[in-house]
Amino acid sequence: SPQRKPKITASRKLLLKSLMLAKAKECWEQEHEAREAEKSRYLAERIPALQTRGLSLSALQDLCRDLHAKVEVVDEERYDIEAKCLHNTREIKDLKLKVLDLRGKFKRPPLRRVRVSADAMLRALLGSKHKVSMDLRANLKSVKKEDTEKERPVEVGDWRKNVEAMSGMEGRKKMFDAAKSPTSQ
Repeated sequence: SPQRKPKITASRKLLLKSLMLAKAKECWEQEHEAREAEKSRYLAERIPALQTRGLSLSALQDLCRDLHAKVEVVDEERYDIEAKCLHNTREIKDLKLKVLDLRGKFKRPPLRRVRVSADAMLRALLGSKHKVSMDLRANLKSVKKEDTEKERPVEVGDWRKNVEAMSGMEGRKKMFDAAKSPTSQ
């Protein structure tokens, strides 16, 4: 027989599970820190630090107008990207539904049992032009009742005696002996 692997004990399974969770948490934290560092690096690269010290009122107002204009441009880009994302998600959803329809794995409604005769079914399949009548009983073989009763002689006896006689090793031995030499007895 093939060698079976030993089962892991519950305490060992719990220990492994906790170790896996700790490792997953550590990886998640490292990924989060890396993402934050990348974000701050990108922002420092794209947006230089503001130098407002020593600027006059008109220079500060010009700076504010420039910043507002940049914010509007970025907001418009964000809106466009958001609209594209919504459009793409809708398109993906429609394509998934089409794939499901093509596969045939859509949810089927619960079907009711409807009694339909063979004639009505053939008429539905072949159309109303073809008049087909089908008597299913006409093609059946006729069997006389007396013939079936003669074929099977019925023995009525105590079934418990037969079960007791054939139970255990003696019954198996009798069956073996009977199969071995039916004419010797």
